[in-house]
Amino acid sequence: MGVLERIAEIEDEMNKTQKNKKTEYHLGRLKAQLAKLRRELLDPAKSKGGGEGFAVSKFGNARVALVGFPSVGKSSLLSILTSTASKISEQEFTTLTCVPGNLRINDANIQILDLPVSLLGYR
Repeated sequence: MGVLERIAEIEDEMNKTQKNKKTEYHLGRLKAQLAKLRRELLDPAKSKGGGEGFAVSKFGNARVALVGFPSVGKSSLLSILTSTASKISEQEFTTLTCVPGNLRINDANIQILDLPVSLLGYR
């Protein structure tokens, strides 16, 4: 079922629903769904999951993300553990994209991702 069909279905249900105190909650939920579908219709790229995203293919047995405040050593830790060349600088917000690295311990491959601070909402 497409977005337009779902919008029409919700509008039809809203028109059929009697408006009183007992149906306020149900109508509110329908209005929220309707608003979400209309947003998706206007801008499908933003409605699929929110903020920024990175396409990094999954590798190994586990995946670990390094997330935290700027200039605390996430990129340095990644470079030491995985011998991946991650840009390291004294200035804040050096990591602008996701930097993946692979750590091998015994027979396990662990993928470590250095994520930028912009994902946390700090700018």
